[in-house]
Amino acid sequence: MLVPLYRLVYSFDQKRHLKNRASDLEAKCIIVVGNLTVGGSGKTPLLIHLCELFKAAGFSPAVISRGYGRKDSHQRVVGPDSDPELVGDEPLLIARRCGVPVVVGSSRIKSARLLFAKGFDLVLSDDGLQHRRLPRAIEICVVDGQRGFGNGLMLPAGPLREDLSRLETVDHVVINGSEPADAKQPGLPDGIQSIRMDIHATKVYSIGENLSWRLSQFSGCRVSAVAGISNPDRFFSLLRQARIEVTEHVFPDHHEFGQEDFEKLPDDLPVIMTEKDAVKCMKLKLKNAWYVSIEAHLPSEWEERLIREARGIVHES
Repeated sequence: MLVPLYRLVYSFDQKRHLKNRASDLEAKCIIVVGNLTVGGSGKTPLLIHLCELFKAAGFSPAVISRGYGRKDSHQRVVGPDSDPELVGDEPLLIARRCGVPVVVGSSRIKSARLLFAKGFDLVLSDDGLQHRRLPRAIEICVVDGQRGFGNGLMLPAGPLREDLSRLETVDHVVINGSEPADAKQPGLPDGIQSIRMDIHATKVYSIGENLSWRLSQFSGCRVSAVAGISNPDRFFSLLRQARIEVTEHVFPDHHEFGQEDFEKLPDDLPVIMTEKDAVKCMKLKLKNAWYVSIEAHLPSEWEERLIREARGIVHES
């Protein structure tokens, strides 16, 4: 009974949003990077990669986000020294990595208007696939290649925010990593084309010190691996692939780290965490603590096609 009720309420809500769409943004180059499932799918590394891609192609991109989990409702421009509690961990990570303006706020529409008024020609929306009031020129849906679509059911019986038929209306489907090995997990519906994104670890950076190592330099070492993300197994697997012996320490997604979280860890082991977690730990003055920087890799043909699509939209507007 709950699934049909959710589907009915969701359908009504989407129709209401479409009727109240922000018409002044219809012609703008807004690219939404989202997913169909709850939990992480790899949106953030893709969005970081797209920021760098569009900058290199001569665009002036910027990012909008709601800043999930932040303790503030005001619209804020995120800088590299912003408080993650006020702006959110992922927007802060994007601002630090990309050097592009990032605006967080409860209204993505107001944030987009602010950025276009300042002269930016392309806005990337961190999530927002289901937020139909926000016009979009291009939709990119990211799918976790390991977890797929779970049982294929919509909330609350399954992980889907929308029915799988939604994939027929997005412009691009990006599979993060390998497709599900379990044949019981549903894959893409027939006829849906996709491209693959691979995530590679690049370097390991010290938290609080100006030091960086290659990840391979930790090969053979035992570490305390800390992850406060929605899919910690993916991070732990990345470390194990580098032949690192991992002692797992899992925290809730978007966890607000404190000194007490690290006091119980073995003193003789280095601590390695994700970059998203690290932005919340800079102020803790941790010793022998490191974070892994990752990069997304996508087919060059797809990147060139996306740039052409964006360029055509910007020129028309």
